[in-house]
Amino acid sequence: MNFIKSCEWVYERLGDPSLAVIDCQAVLSTGEGTNLYNEEHIPGAVHFDLGQDLSGPVQIHGGRHPLPDVAVFVDKVGKAGIHQDSTIVLYDGGDAAPAARAWWLFRFIGHEKVYVMDGGLKEWMRNDFPVTKEVPSPKERQYQPAIKAEMLAEVEEVRSIAEGESDVVLVDSRSSERYRGEEEPLDRVAGHIPGAVNFPWLDALLDGRYRNLEFQEQRYASMDKQQPVIVYCGSGITATPNIISLLEAGFEDVKLYAGSYSDWVSYPGHKVANPGISNQ
Repeated sequence: MNFIKSCEWVYERLGDPSLAVIDCQAVLSTGEGTNLYNEEHIPGAVHFDLGQDLSGPVQIHGGRHPLPDVAVFVDKVGKAGIHQDSTIVLYDGGDAAPAARAWWLFRFIGHEKVYVMDGGLKEWMRNDFPVTKEVPSPKERQYQPAIKAEMLAEVEEVRSIAEGESDVVLVDSRSSERYRGEEEPLDRVAGHIPGAVNFPWLDALLDGRYRNLEFQEQRYASMDKQQPVIVYCGSGITATPNIISLLEAGFEDVKLYAGSYSDWVSYPGHKVANPGISNQ
């Protein structure tokens, strides 16, 4: 795996000054995770909060978890003692999505040596590895980003797919029930973006761990690895484990539609396929 490290790999390197461990524990429904971090975390880990650090303020458009302002995020990175040569390992409570979101953001600002820890804190504790309440005080650094704008899909690109003007593959990462418009607990109207195919993000995982490479390749066997792909979910969080699984399976041109479905339905003129129940 190119982007995934085991708990054992991380444990063997604890204390290495070149290693930066980042705790991304969060409750997906609220984005809050600071209390979880304060209760227990991997020794030496700093905390990046899903709602406060890995997302920006909600506006009219941009979805329920907009990307954070790059300058604000980079400032947080520097204050966490991270520099361009750091090897970064990200973990969450075991649900995979918060760590994957952070992984995507670090890749977006140009960091190369960044990985997710497979299975998160749940797997770490299953191995009886140590945890602590102690909060580290890292030496602040100046981080110089190199933004990779090509990783991000704008709404105009998605609109061209929905209108049948593009052959880019659009992947909906939400549950099949939400994709089919049978339920919608969060967004204005149920359904999916026209032209999207459904690959539920949880199918890439087994008990919070990424399935093996053979499984990931078989999962996307119907798709051409040379074709560009745009991935979305409800708000740009749970799409990111699918991005990792697509890249592991050999796809190269994979973008995130960060605002995702919650951004799509914020535009009154946008059509929805399989429109179901309305929450407004």
